[in-house]
Amino acid sequence: MNTPDRMRGTGTPVNTGGGVASGAAPAGTLTANAETATADTSPFPCASYIKTIGRGARGSRGLSADEAHTLYAAILDGRVSDLELGAVLLCYRIKSEEPAELSGMMAAVQARLNRIQAPDGKTPIVLASYNGARKQANLLPLLAHLLARQGVPVLVHGYLDMGTRVTSAHVFAALGQAPCTDVPAIEAALRDTGIAFTPIDTLSPALGRQLALNEPLGVRNSAHTLAKLIQPFTTPALRWVNYTHQAYRDVLVDYFNNVDVPEAPGVVISRGTEGEAVADTTLPRQVEHLVAGQAQVVMPEGEGPKAAAPLGDVLDAAATAAYIRAVLDGQQPVPPAIAAQVALIVTAVGGTGIAP
Repeated sequence: MNTPDRMRGTGTPVNTGGGVASGAAPAGTLTANAETATADTSPFPCASYIKTIGRGARGSRGLSADEAHTLYAAILDGRVSDLELGAVLLCYRIKSEEPAELSGMMAAVQARLNRIQAPDGKTPIVLASYNGARKQANLLPLLAHLLARQGVPVLVHGYLDMGTRVTSAHVFAALGQAPCTDVPAIEAALRDTGIAFTPIDTLSPALGRQLALNEPLGVRNSAHTLAKLIQPFTTPALRWVNYTHQAYRDVLVDYFNNVDVPEAPGVVISRGTEGEAVADTTLPRQVEHLVAGQAQVVMPEGEGPKAAAPLGDVLDAAATAAYIRAVLDGQQPVPPAIAAQVALIVTAVGGTGIAP
């Protein structure tokens, strides 16, 4: 299938306008080239898999972890025809992925990731950014800067551009921060500034190609979920995974507690801001910390009513960047919800510094 540049991680640079999903990279995984995970390029027939997952809401059933791994590895390696690939992706859009299927798919994804070395002696956090702002400002870059000030290395990965939505890449660019386009650049940025933003293609060209199919298909596919779960560091890292509806939250809890159980510092899940992994400044959202097979509510859900967003309905990257600078310079207060999020993350990873 064609892969339009607009949603591709390696599009034109923007301007201001299996248990492998646990904390550390498994032994023997790639460290440099995510495209060399397998040499098999033979066509991979999918009819038997489609027959299993494609019989509708009542007739379909999930694949085993091994079956899902085999299928998704073939997809990532480009062995599946366009016709069959479209069928598989739409089947999962209707059926959704079960925890065992996520495990198999993630095993395939993790085996094809370019690996990142964290700064010595520090535990990083991974923030996925694949939704963008539609109704209120995207403050994920503010969260990243506040965490970096506390000594927590922050890797943000996501889209460079999403059409009318304001991405984290847009805001970082307005702050004067260019995306990192290779592993050495990511590691240097984490070491020197504490923050690295990179398009998904830098971490996994194969997963980037799957994400680029969202536009021609008209709907998101499994890659959107899988990208939010990746852990590209060679050492343990905290992941903050956002969800947008309760059913997905339940799948995540089952997956992380019973299937691919993360080691410390674990995974934090919450309903963030419009799909972005930054605390909602208008209403406290429930936050759960999942580690070693246990789930703990570390922030309760608020009752409302909703408060006004710091920038109201202003969304553009330049205004968002100006607000972030004002907060970082002490001219504006840190939104309480984001301050609480920073404190929680610093505690989880053992960062240093004074909480905002």
